[in-house]
Amino acid sequence: MKLWSDSFKNGEPIPGEFAFGVIDPAAHVALSTNRNPHLAWSDLPSGTKSLVLICHDRDVPSRGDDVNQEGKTVPADLPRVDFFHWTLIDLPPSMASIAAAQYSSEVTARGKPGPDIGGSRPGRHGLNDYTGWFAGDPNMAGDYCGYDGPCPPWNDAIVHHYVFTLFALDVDRLDASGKFTGQQVREAMRGHILGEAKIVGTYTLNPQVAGAR
Repeated sequence: MKLWSDSFKNGEPIPGEFAFGVIDPAAHVALSTNRNPHLAWSDLPSGTKSLVLICHDRDVPSRGDDVNQEGKTVPADLPRVDFFHWTLIDLPPSMASIAAAQYSSEVTARGKPGPDIGGSRPGRHGLNDYTGWFAGDPNMAGDYCGYDGPCPPWNDAIVHHYVFTLFALDVDRLDASGKFTGQQVREAMRGHILGEAKIVGTYTLNPQVAGAR
Protein backbone atom coordinates (compact mmCIF):
# COMPACT_ATOMS: atom_id res chain seq x y z
CA MET A 1 0.00 0.00 0.00
CA LYS A 2 1.05 3.58 -0.68
CA LEU A 3 -0.30 6.79 0.88
CA TRP A 4 0.66 10.35 -0.02
CA SER A 5 -0.59 13.93 0.06
CA ASP A 6 -0.39 16.96 -2.19
CA SER A 7 -1.01 19.13 0.89
CA PHE A 8 2.25 18.31 2.69
CA LYS A 9 5.25 16.03 2.27
CA ASN A 10 5.97 13.11 4.57
CA GLY A 11 7.94 14.29 7.59
CA GLU A 12 7.46 17.98 6.82
CA PRO A 13 5.24 20.72 8.34
CA ILE A 14 1.50 20.77 7.70
CA PRO A 15 0.41 24.16 6.28
CA GLY A 16 -1.72 26.29 8.60
CA GLU A 17 -4.77 26.08 6.34
CA PHE A 18 -5.12 22.44 7.37
CA ALA A 19 -4.89 23.22 11.10
CA PHE A 20 -7.46 24.12 13.74
CA GLY A 21 -5.23 26.93 15.01
CA VAL A 22 -2.36 29.08 13.76
CA ILE A 23 0.17 31.27 15.55
CA ASP A 24 -1.13 34.69 16.58
CA PRO A 25 1.50 37.16 17.87
CA ALA A 26 -0.97 38.82 20.25
CA ALA A 27 -3.22 36.01 21.46
CA HIS A 28 -0.83 33.06 20.90
CA VAL A 29 -3.44 31.21 18.79
CA ALA A 30 -6.04 32.19 16.18
CA LEU A 31 -8.58 29.88 14.59
CA SER A 32 -7.64 28.70 11.11
CA THR A 33 -9.57 27.37 8.10
CA ASN A 34 -9.39 23.79 9.44
CA ARG A 35 -9.47 22.17 5.99
CA ASN A 36 -8.78 18.45 5.81
CA PRO A 37 -5.68 17.78 3.69
CA HIS A 38 -5.59 15.98 0.36
CA LEU A 39 -4.76 12.28 0.63
CA ALA A 40 -4.38 9.64 -2.07
CA TRP A 41 -3.51 5.95 -2.07
CA SER A 42 -2.83 2.97 -4.30
CA ASP A 43 -1.82 -0.72 -4.31
CA LEU A 44 -4.53 -1.98 -1.97
CA PRO A 45 -4.17 -5.63 -0.91
CA SER A 46 -6.22 -8.27 -2.69
CA GLY A 47 -9.50 -8.89 -0.89
CA THR A 48 -9.86 -5.34 0.46
CA LYS A 49 -13.55 -4.66 1.19
CA SER A 50 -13.35 -1.32 3.01
CA LEU A 51 -10.89 1.33 4.18
CA VAL A 52 -10.37 3.18 7.46
CA LEU A 53 -8.48 6.44 7.86
CA ILE A 54 -7.18 7.57 11.24
CA CYS A 55 -5.21 10.72 12.06
CA HIS A 56 -3.68 11.05 15.49
CA ASP A 57 -1.18 13.32 17.21
CA ARG A 58 1.32 11.07 18.99
CA ASP A 59 2.91 13.90 21.04
CA VAL A 60 0.12 15.21 23.28
CA PRO A 61 1.23 16.01 26.86
CA SER A 62 0.18 13.34 29.31
CA ARG A 63 -0.44 16.04 31.94
CA GLY A 64 -2.08 19.41 31.38
CA ASP A 65 -0.53 21.33 34.31
CA ASP A 66 1.61 23.60 32.14
CA VAL A 67 -0.42 23.55 28.91
CA ASN A 68 -1.05 27.03 27.49
CA GLN A 69 0.04 28.71 30.74
CA GLU A 70 1.80 32.08 30.64
CA GLY A 71 5.38 31.93 31.87
CA LYS A 72 5.52 28.14 31.62
CA THR A 73 6.75 25.62 29.05
CA VAL A 74 5.52 22.07 28.51
CA PRO A 75 8.79 20.15 29.01
CA ALA A 76 10.17 18.08 26.17
CA ASP A 77 10.74 15.06 28.41
CA LEU A 78 7.11 14.84 29.55
CA PRO A 79 5.54 11.47 28.59
CA ARG A 80 3.26 11.79 25.58
CA VAL A 81 -0.09 10.21 24.62
CA ASP A 82 -2.26 9.91 21.50
CA PHE A 83 -4.92 12.46 20.52
CA PHE A 84 -7.31 11.49 17.72
CA HIS A 85 -8.01 14.19 15.13
CA TRP A 86 -9.91 12.15 12.53
CA THR A 87 -11.52 8.71 12.30
CA LEU A 88 -13.21 7.90 9.00
CA ILE A 89 -14.49 4.36 8.44
CA ASP A 90 -16.34 2.29 5.82
CA LEU A 91 -14.70 3.92 2.80
CA PRO A 92 -15.21 1.82 -0.37
CA PRO A 93 -12.10 0.19 -1.91
CA SER A 94 -12.98 1.86 -5.23
CA MET A 95 -12.17 5.22 -3.62
CA ALA A 96 -8.59 6.34 -4.32
CA SER A 97 -8.32 9.81 -2.80
CA ILE A 98 -9.77 12.48 -0.54
CA ALA A 99 -9.74 16.05 -1.84
CA ALA A 100 -8.56 18.94 0.30
CA ALA A 101 -11.55 20.37 2.22
CA GLN A 102 -13.80 17.47 1.11
CA TYR A 103 -14.75 16.64 4.71
CA SER A 104 -13.85 19.83 6.61
CA SER A 105 -13.43 23.46 5.57
CA GLU A 106 -13.91 25.45 8.79
CA VAL A 107 -13.91 25.32 12.56
CA THR A 108 -17.38 24.35 13.75
CA ALA A 109 -18.13 25.41 17.32
CA ARG A 110 -19.65 22.50 19.28
CA GLY A 111 -18.46 20.10 16.60
CA LYS A 112 -19.49 18.68 13.26
CA PRO A 113 -22.24 16.02 13.24
CA GLY A 114 -21.69 12.29 12.91
CA PRO A 115 -21.37 9.41 12.46
CA ASP A 116 -23.46 9.88 9.30
CA ILE A 117 -21.72 12.35 7.02
CA GLY A 118 -24.49 13.16 4.54
CA GLY A 119 -24.36 14.24 0.93
CA SER A 120 -22.24 12.31 -1.54
CA ARG A 121 -19.25 11.92 0.79
CA PRO A 122 -18.68 8.25 1.64
CA GLY A 123 -17.93 6.75 5.02
CA ARG A 124 -18.84 7.32 8.66
CA HIS A 125 -17.16 9.74 11.05
CA GLY A 126 -16.09 8.95 14.59
CA LEU A 127 -15.63 11.35 17.48
CA ASN A 128 -12.29 13.11 17.70
CA ASP A 129 -10.63 14.09 20.96
CA TYR A 130 -11.63 17.75 20.83
CA THR A 131 -14.84 16.36 22.34
CA GLY A 132 -13.05 15.89 25.63
CA TRP A 133 -10.77 18.91 25.27
CA PHE A 134 -13.69 21.34 24.99
CA ALA A 135 -16.00 19.55 27.45
CA GLY A 136 -15.68 22.29 30.07
CA ASP A 137 -15.97 25.24 27.67
CA PRO A 138 -19.58 26.53 27.50
CA ASN A 139 -18.98 28.13 24.11
CA MET A 140 -17.30 25.14 22.46
CA ALA A 141 -18.53 22.00 24.27
CA GLY A 142 -20.11 19.33 22.06
CA ASP A 143 -19.54 16.15 20.11
CA TYR A 144 -16.73 16.73 17.62
CA CYS A 145 -17.03 14.24 14.76
CA GLY A 146 -14.86 14.10 11.66
CA TYR A 147 -11.70 16.08 11.00
CA ASP A 148 -10.43 18.86 13.23
CA GLY A 149 -6.81 19.73 12.57
CA PRO A 150 -3.70 20.47 14.63
CA CYS A 151 -3.77 22.86 17.56
CA PRO A 152 -0.97 21.77 19.93
CA PRO A 153 -0.13 23.76 23.07
CA TRP A 154 1.42 27.10 22.14
CA ASN A 155 4.04 26.66 24.87
CA ASP A 156 5.11 23.09 24.05
CA ALA A 157 8.86 22.55 23.78
CA ILE A 158 8.53 19.96 21.00
CA VAL A 159 7.12 19.74 17.49
CA HIS A 160 4.06 17.49 17.26
CA HIS A 161 3.76 14.64 14.75
CA TYR A 162 0.42 13.94 13.06
CA VAL A 163 0.15 10.41 11.74
CA PHE A 164 -2.36 9.74 8.94
CA THR A 165 -2.84 5.96 8.62
CA LEU A 166 -4.95 4.19 6.00
CA PHE A 167 -6.06 0.63 6.81
CA ALA A 168 -7.34 -1.93 4.30
CA LEU A 169 -9.89 -4.27 5.88
CA ASP A 170 -11.48 -7.60 4.95
CA VAL A 171 -15.00 -6.46 6.01
CA ASP A 172 -17.48 -4.23 4.15
CA ARG A 173 -18.63 -2.40 7.27
CA LEU A 174 -16.75 -2.09 10.53
CA ASP A 175 -18.53 -3.17 13.72
CA ALA A 176 -18.72 0.29 15.30
CA SER A 177 -21.98 1.79 16.50
CA GLY A 178 -23.18 5.04 18.01
CA LYS A 179 -20.69 7.89 18.26
CA PHE A 180 -17.59 5.72 18.24
CA THR A 181 -14.08 6.86 19.11
CA GLY A 182 -10.71 6.32 17.48
CA GLN A 183 -9.67 3.85 20.15
CA GLN A 184 -12.88 1.85 19.66
CA VAL A 185 -12.13 1.68 15.93
CA ARG A 186 -8.61 0.46 16.61
CA GLU A 187 -10.07 -2.34 18.70
CA ALA A 188 -12.80 -3.18 16.15
CA MET A 189 -10.20 -3.51 13.36
CA ARG A 190 -8.23 -6.24 15.14
CA GLY A 191 -8.12 -9.37 13.03
CA HIS A 192 -9.46 -7.57 9.94
CA ILE A 193 -6.43 -5.57 8.76
CA LEU A 194 -4.99 -6.68 5.41
CA GLY A 195 -2.52 -3.84 5.11
CA GLU A 196 -1.77 -0.27 6.11
CA ALA A 197 0.15 2.79 4.97
CA LYS A 198 0.94 6.05 6.69
CA ILE A 199 2.18 9.59 6.16
CA VAL A 200 3.35 11.93 8.94
CA GLY A 201 3.12 15.72 9.08
CA THR A 202 4.52 18.02 11.77
CA TYR A 203 3.07 21.13 13.43
CA THR A 204 3.80 23.60 16.23
CA LEU A 205 2.21 26.76 17.61
CA ASN A 206 5.31 27.70 19.61
CA PRO A 207 7.07 30.52 17.71
CA GLN A 208 10.42 29.66 19.28
CA VAL A 209 10.16 26.02 18.18
CA ALA A 210 8.85 27.00 14.74
CA GLY A 211 11.76 29.40 14.25
CA ALA A 212 14.29 26.70 15.19
CA ARG A 213 13.13 24.27 12.53
